[in-house]
Amino acid sequence: MQLIDILKSKKVKVIEIPKWGTFLRKQWEDNFANHLRLEEKKAIHLFDDDGFCGFLWHIFSYEKRECLKGEKAEQAFDNMKKSACYVFFQHTDDVLILEDAAKFNSNDLLDESDVYVVDKEFNWTYVKTHETGYCGPYFSRRM
Repeated sequence: MQLIDILKSKKVKVIEIPKWGTFLRKQWEDNFANHLRLEEKKAIHLFDDDGFCGFLWHIFSYEKRECLKGEKAEQAFDNMKKSACYVFFQHTDDVLILEDAAKFNSNDLLDESDVYVVDKEFNWTYVKTHETGYCGPYFSRRM
């Protein structure tokens, strides 16, 4: 994974956890989409259901949660104090735990898509989508 090499070159400590994706996606949903009813989540294709490919970031593209978009999202993420955080993906169960992540920024994710970054307490999230430029990236804080 090229991202790991980028992070290690910046002296970010990276711990790879291969099977935490499902758990962290659920935690993300519980923290950032908990204000929506199940019917609302289905209506915006939050889940992989009925032939639609679900994306957690639809909460932002369907404007169901306040967020910053595009360059403003990148700036907010880049300016966040990042000591430790999780990086996980929409369609794989691979997870990275980052420690000493102060130098981690949006440019490190240029070759990634449908990737979610959260601090360990799920107080904020940064999401880079496969439709970046059209949808995203996004940055939001837990309310």
